[in-house]
Amino acid sequence: MPAIDMPLEQLKDYQGINPRPSDFDAYWDRALEEMRAIDPQIELVPSEFQVPFAECFDLYFTGVRGARIHAKYIRPKNVPDKHPAVVQFHGYTGSSGYWQDKLGYAALGYSLFSLDCRGQGGYSEDTGGVKGTTMNGHIVRGLSDGPEQLLFRHIFLDTAQLAGIAMNMPEVDPERVMAIGGSQGGALAIACAALEPRICKLAPVFPFLSDYKRVWQMDLAKDAYAELRTYFRQFDPQHHREDELFERLGYIDIQHLAPRIKGQVLFGIGLMDTICPPSTQFAVYNKITAEKRMEIYPDFGHEDLPGFNDKAMQFLLQP
Repeated sequence: MPAIDMPLEQLKDYQGINPRPSDFDAYWDRALEEMRAIDPQIELVPSEFQVPFAECFDLYFTGVRGARIHAKYIRPKNVPDKHPAVVQFHGYTGSSGYWQDKLGYAALGYSLFSLDCRGQGGYSEDTGGVKGTTMNGHIVRGLSDGPEQLLFRHIFLDTAQLAGIAMNMPEVDPERVMAIGGSQGGALAIACAALEPRICKLAPVFPFLSDYKRVWQMDLAKDAYAELRTYFRQFDPQHHREDELFERLGYIDIQHLAPRIKGQVLFGIGLMDTICPPSTQFAVYNKITAEKRMEIYPDFGHEDLPGFNDKAMQFLLQP
């Protein structure tokens, strides 16, 4: 079979090469304390888009650093008991998308919360305020300023905060809140379940934001990871700070968050993925200690994986 990465047997043992900062756990514990201290000032605004069997809202809350964060919220009508909910995350630079493609969960009696990542294609704010470059990408946003300023730190916290908001909705069963997403959305589903370990199930697909040094080693710092190359070329052209910078990126490397996950995991991967290389994804999967299953598509890259979305829905429907 053709391959762009390690043989499958090696991938199953691969543990990643991007360094994990020595204070990684303390860093995220402090970040969660900051998040929990915020008054979210939740606002629900009925959307112009409505359907007979569900209510659709624009949900706003205040996240870390004062940003107002937006999510689409769809809840089913005429469901008398507390019901499950799904939090959904979108791909890099995108948005929460359209209402109509989210109605399947409401038809099943589930609520759905779909986040707009701050500063990307939706309505969430990016309050900014970092030193150093803000050009060409969110991975490097804050990299010159210090780990507490990394933009993906704030986005990861937004995912956990949204999950907590979902769990506190009176109509939602807090023990049956789940997370889904592909690419950046897959990474955010993992981050969400790691930082809000009450997430009971998650179904990430080809997750982004993992094992940055491996991406660099494979000469795949292009496409979604192009900002890594741009950053080095413009701000560290002789790589004098390479070790320091990759260690700093380790704070927002989802492989290091993966051991915190408690919920069941269904993980989708294509072994011909040159956007998010398979080894970077296995670095995450291999660190998950919770119950897990991987669906492997040998001939597929960073694209639709036939049948996976149906498998994911069936997985989330199981009690």
